[in-house]
Amino acid sequence: MTNPAAHLAFDGSGIDGSLFTTVTDFARDTRWLNTPIDLWTNAGLGVFAVLMLIGWWNARRRDTSAMTLALAAPVAVGFAFAVAEVAKKLIAEARPCYALPHDYFVDSCPAPSDYAFPSGHSTTAFATVAALWVLDRRLSVIAAAFAVFEGFTRVYLGDHYPHDVIGAALLAVPVAYLASRILGRVALPLVARLRTGALSPVLTAAPGGAHAAR
Repeated sequence: MTNPAAHLAFDGSGIDGSLFTTVTDFARDTRWLNTPIDLWTNAGLGVFAVLMLIGWWNARRRDTSAMTLALAAPVAVGFAFAVAEVAKKLIAEARPCYALPHDYFVDSCPAPSDYAFPSGHSTTAFATVAALWVLDRRLSVIAAAFAVFEGFTRVYLGDHYPHDVIGAALLAVPVAYLASRILGRVALPLVARLRTGALSPVLTAAPGGAHAAR
């Protein structure tokens, strides 16, 4: 039964509800995939953390500008996520399970106050793509592939409409990109000082052969 409180929220099913149903019908017909995808949709976010860690690790052997961008990446992603959460509260789009209760849903229906647009998981994923783009484009391309799949899982599980995922990408990419660029400039002097201080082992790789010489 549809929760009356959900009627107070925006109904996004008229945008791409039919496409949403097509994807969830696919989920119904591939029940053997339900559990793996349900596990991945949250665990998969760890991939983006690992890619940012790789970016930091590689930046230890690069200049201060690269290290600043590496440190800025998670901050930019967090900022993009915060912006998305504000947008989510302002737009207040009801989850698909309230608008299309007869569709197939892998995940249980959340509280009416847990709105759908934009997708938080997708925001994190695509923000990582943008933050890594200014640091290491190879890592960004890898992140992009995982981000697209992450967005698909959100629709497959019935948590979001396709436009929730697309909207998250359109919001996250410019916000995270600009945040990374700004932090990359503003924090540069600070990171330069930290690389010659107590945090030098964390922010700068030892020269090749340094360990062998000891």
